[in-house]
Amino acid sequence: MGVSRGCLLCVKVKMFVFNLIFWLGGCGVLGVGVWLAVTQGRFATLSFSFPSLSAAGLFMATGAIIMVVGFLGCLGAVTEHRCLLLTFFLVLSTLFLLELVGLLVFVTCRDKFDGYAQANLKEGLKLYKTEGNLGLTNAWDLVQTEFRCCGVQNYTDWFVHNRTWVPESCCILPSSCQVESAQPPHLWSEPCYGKVKNWLGQNISAMGIFAACIIVVQVLGIVFSMLMYCQVRRAEKYYD
Repeated sequence: MGVSRGCLLCVKVKMFVFNLIFWLGGCGVLGVGVWLAVTQGRFATLSFSFPSLSAAGLFMATGAIIMVVGFLGCLGAVTEHRCLLLTFFLVLSTLFLLELVGLLVFVTCRDKFDGYAQANLKEGLKLYKTEGNLGLTNAWDLVQTEFRCCGVQNYTDWFVHNRTWVPESCCILPSSCQVESAQPPHLWSEPCYGKVKNWLGQNISAMGIFAACIIVVQVLGIVFSMLMYCQVRRAEKYYD
């Protein structure tokens, strides 16, 4: 029985360490979500489906869930409580499967997501400089100025509802640009959707490595929780 107890202690320590890492990873994901909300909140009024807003909410929700699950795993490892260990195993396994399904859906439907986002942003252009939409107006001016772009795909996106002008923020040199008769040589030529999307990709690319590490820790947590559950059950049967 000494060998069995030694194995249980070994698994217990490893599970606690990995769940501590898992919990810290949740703190990191939550922090990224807060960073996205703070740094990209100014773009939130471009569209209700703008990627930066949904990404911030997704990261914050995921981080909070990871922290709760990690705490549950640490508590189960310390107390050696079978119910906690089994709950941790089931919750972590469910999350892992949902992550795989979500990744598969995103990869297979990525073009559809892009198309929907662009269509939604173009609908938002119709509200530019309309009553009650000052936030959207300021957001578009800010994005076009900072990213040196015009429209969702090009400057013609602004020609909606018989509009024949573009915002001054589309002009390379506003002082020499007549917004009602502006021509391409005087306007930013690159699309805002592509530029903002590339900017987001450059800032979030490192999250791919971080996500891979979280997945590895999840798998190890699933394995160690089941090993520890079996060891605790075996020890309880021995003492009974």
